[in-house]
Amino acid sequence: MTQTLDILERLIGFDTVSANSNLALIDYVQSFLADRGFQVHHVPDASGQKAGLFAVLGPVGKGVMLSAHSDVVPTKGQNWTRDPFRLYVDDGRAYGRGTTDMKGYLASILALADRASRTTLVEPLKIALSYDEEIGCVGIQHMIGDLERTIGAPRACFVGEPTEMQVAVGHKGKAALRAVFHGQGGHSALAPKFLNALHIAGDFLAELRKIQDTLAMVGARDDAYDIPYSTVHVGQISGGTALNIVPDSAEMIFEYRHLPADLPQGILERIQNGASKVLAPFLRHFPDAAIEIDPYNAYPGLDVPSGAEVVAFAQHLAQTNGITKVAFGTEAGFFDALDIPTVVCGPGSMEGQGHKPDEFITLKQLALCDQMMDRLLGDLSGATDS
Repeated sequence: MTQTLDILERLIGFDTVSANSNLALIDYVQSFLADRGFQVHHVPDASGQKAGLFAVLGPVGKGVMLSAHSDVVPTKGQNWTRDPFRLYVDDGRAYGRGTTDMKGYLASILALADRASRTTLVEPLKIALSYDEEIGCVGIQHMIGDLERTIGAPRACFVGEPTEMQVAVGHKGKAALRAVFHGQGGHSALAPKFLNALHIAGDFLAELRKIQDTLAMVGARDDAYDIPYSTVHVGQISGGTALNIVPDSAEMIFEYRHLPADLPQGILERIQNGASKVLAPFLRHFPDAAIEIDPYNAYPGLDVPSGAEVVAFAQHLAQTNGITKVAFGTEAGFFDALDIPTVVCGPGSMEGQGHKPDEFITLKQLALCDQMMDRLLGDLSGATDS
């Protein structure tokens, strides 16, 4: 536990908000692992300002992979009472940006790596550390193609997002979209002669709300989720330059989060059909009117059968009999799509502490995670679980 906290202190000291470079943290982790005999594969992004890594220790084989991300959400605009990039331990809690999401888990991984380096393994321990997870699982999308050639696919993967050490077998998939609305500008004194792009956007927003109502009433349901149906959400609308000018363009950023039974292509087709329906009456008088829809990012959901072997394995390691599903997205779907048995299980509470000011993780949760890592080490070394 002391070593985990010492490592966590170092990790919190790196300001890896997604808008910043994460290279200092990656260099630290890479050196830490290499010094302990790991084969480390540095995976840079196209800009050279971000990187992830894959690492492996032990004999050739499938083994088990632990997956984490290095970036954290911003602190700007939040009312912190402490320096968010300095670890504070007080009254059974460790405070700092990323303690829960998810540097606490990464610290536990690295503490395990140190113990594993002094143990004879009969199966390999594998580590995946990504970047830009917080902006839509962007980094792992660029890294995933290098997994097989670097460390190889494992027999099981644990993604350590905060689940309070419960075994999560599912989450929704997500698509992020941008809609651009093209109207016709002019002087606001003659507004009815022109086509206000914000009016198109408003009608499209109403259509999205109808799609949401349909998904809620007759779409797929899974009562394991707090919101048991697929959702459509609009986050931003912008347009116009001045009050006396009819806007000729507008933009909307929106998303849908879908249950596995609601195919993403089906939801996208509903959205595209809705756009055509909205546009039709405008085209009679304004033939240049248009709605352009760009699905600019997406990540898959996760839906693991409760009876899967990886679930029982995770329950044994975490010493829990239950399973859960989480509202937030993770990188687990990318590994699952490669037929790697994957679940989500990590310390801390996303609902209670994740993305909030004065983010913290309890020492009890960190201890439970370290104990899970000890059981994993026993499994990979062929020792009897204590």
